[in-house]
Amino acid sequence: MLIDPASYRPRFTKAIEYVKQEFNSLRTGRASAHILDSVKVDAYGNQMSITELASISVPDSQLIIIKPWDKSLLSVIEKAIRVAQLNLNPIVDQELIRVPVPTLTTERRHELVKILHQRAEDGRIMMRQIRADLRKEIEKQEGEAGVSEDDIKKSFSQIDDQVKSSIEEIENLVAKKEEELLSI
Repeated sequence: MLIDPASYRPRFTKAIEYVKQEFNSLRTGRASAHILDSVKVDAYGNQMSITELASISVPDSQLIIIKPWDKSLLSVIEKAIRVAQLNLNPIVDQELIRVPVPTLTTERRHELVKILHQRAEDGRIMMRQIRADLRKEIEKQEGEAGVSEDDIKKSFSQIDDQVKSSIEEIENLVAKKEEELLSI
């Protein structure tokens, strides 16, 4: 056999994990530290995530509290949250930042569902790209000693099955997240 399935499954797993992270960043009207995962802060000459610069807590379903380890970063973190287009308005309160999470309107929920479907399509594209890369690797080996047409067909079939199963997993995640977004 040309390519061992164990060698390419981690690529699909990584792609699924990336899609899950993208879905987690979509807010559902309840406060969650994951809402801030996509926010990057210019600190110490680098782009850093808030979790690298502060502790984040969620005391109730409508509030996120960020406590930076370096107090000089308060305004930088606040600005990064405002610029991130998350529809959040952070409030600097002495040594911490309070981020009230407003409840979602029906219109905003539908917008988030559209964004969810765009991110799901990006995930499906990643799966197809991985498949295309693996097919190219297999096609390079065509005609080599010890590589039969049956081996090639079997490898293509295994890869296609993996892609199909990964896309089904994305669809299940979409259905679950869509239900979560639309429930009030």
